[in-house]
Amino acid sequence: MKKFLIVVDMQKDFVDGALGTAEAVSIVPKVAEKIRTFDGEVFATFDTHYDNYMQTAEGKHLPVPHCIKGTEGWQLDKNVARALEDRAYTAVEKNTFGSVDLPNLIFEAAQGDEFTLELVGLCTDICVVSNALLLKARFPEAPIAVDAACCAGVTPEAHEAALTTMKSCQIETI
Repeated sequence: MKKFLIVVDMQKDFVDGALGTAEAVSIVPKVAEKIRTFDGEVFATFDTHYDNYMQTAEGKHLPVPHCIKGTEGWQLDKNVARALEDRAYTAVEKNTFGSVDLPNLIFEAAQGDEFTLELVGLCTDICVVSNALLLKARFPEAPIAVDAACCAGVTPEAHEAALTTMKSCQIETI
């Protein structure tokens, strides 16, 4: 059985940049260790915006420019990037909370074999939950889990609410 790890948006702007939090900073070592020790294939999503961010629907609701492609804030956290240097991984740029391309990339990587999915990253209540639900909709029979210790939400309360939502949708919390 194949195993896939989805590292969601572990970018500087979400860790310690424009939208960073102490909780996000605190999960970095755990995420880096998970990447180094994961026995399977890794996908890393990149929240990707452009100079017109403030004119987008998201920018109008969250008027904080972040993850502008080509900026330091768009780059992976340096510790996460270091962990990924030692292994092959698939980078997935996305311009919204969930990636509609990610399920297709996983389907192709599975090559017809059964597989499991595990998600880690930021933010639990926005991009992690969005990707987890897209993956559950595409692969309803695949075991999907989220490592709560390797995720952080916008707030601790939002993190817990997202974990509850995912559990309700039969996504395991580890």
